[in-house]
Amino acid sequence: MSENKKSKKTRTGSVISNTMEKSVVVRVERKVRHKLYGKFVKTSVKYLADDPENRCKIGDTVLIEECRPLSKRKRWRIRTILEQAV
Repeated sequence: MSENKKSKKTRTGSVISNTMEKSVVVRVERKVRHKLYGKFVKTSVKYLADDPENRCKIGDTVLIEECRPLSKRKRWRIRTILEQAV
């Protein structure tokens, strides 16, 4: 029997808050097509992500990946910082 490992979900977003210890809030935006009118509408979701070294700053673009539950709302980890804020 072969082992099938599921790949973890990843999202790209920007850091909007880093006031917590070892945690950041990441806003992930995506475009969704409106069902009736066909126009593309921007929607955003905020995720709490684990940042153990406190490297992220507000405005950074980061890649987050799914992980086991770390607290009540924290289920994502910072994988890499794609772009540093100026």
